[in-house]
Amino acid sequence: MSNLVFVLDTEKRPLLPVRPGKARRLLNAGKAAVFRRDPFTIILKVVVTATPESITLKIDPGSQTTGIALVQREKVVLGAEPSRSIAQNNS
Repeated sequence: MSNLVFVLDTEKRPLLPVRPGKARRLLNAGKAAVFRRDPFTIILKVVVTATPESITLKIDPGSQTTGIALVQREKVVLGAEPSRSIAQNNS
């Protein structure tokens, strides 16, 4: 899975994620600012007219961990596998 940077427009609406190099160029050119560090998200300083493609949330409940993925077309944008603890009652 490749790293992607989330992008917000000037009104905090999500746009398509970009590669870190493109995000770095936008930041260095002063066209964007860091909005959040985790997950790394930038916000554009210039108005754009773009229609973002839909992103689907997929959840895979497993026996030990639950897999969570954000998928756009057939590409995984973000994947996570948080662990869950289950209290066992041995009475």
